[in-house]
Amino acid sequence: MRAAAATLLTLLLAGCAGSESPIQQQPSMYADMAVPGSKLDAQAAAIMISQYRQNNALGTVVIDPDLMRLAESQSQAMAAANKMDHDVRAPLAKRLATGGYPATVAVENVSAGYHTLAEAFSGWRDSPPHRANMLKSGVTKLGIAAAYAPGTKYKVFWTMILASTER
Repeated sequence: MRAAAATLLTLLLAGCAGSESPIQQQPSMYADMAVPGSKLDAQAAAIMISQYRQNNALGTVVIDPDLMRLAESQSQAMAAANKMDHDVRAPLAKRLATGGYPATVAVENVSAGYHTLAEAFSGWRDSPPHRANMLKSGVTKLGIAAAYAPGTKYKVFWTMILASTER
């Protein structure tokens, strides 16, 4: 009887050793941008913004490489100046024109201090002017960036540009 119990216990323990649970990966919208080398998942942002727009009877947005570059430039400029400001380098219209971006409509959300995409999105959603920008009719393209600046007050500076080039 003891031998059978010992054999059963050995088999149970062996079975437990071979059935390790897979490591759960955290969704990218919760990735901490206040970490050196962190990378924003722009596709996750586009999906999040598109779903929000669809829930409000609006069209989706797609990532635009030129808007990504312009958003990154704005976030970096705010981080370098340690200042959250739409006009830290120049007003949006001027930045778009200087960057050669032919926007027919464009809006921008900036923020600072949020460490994750989910936090930035929630902050924008809960602010009437930022919410209006996310729900701007006619926009079809997105650029988004987060710049980490460890020696600054806010640590992470966010920029999202929504635009259209259609006439």
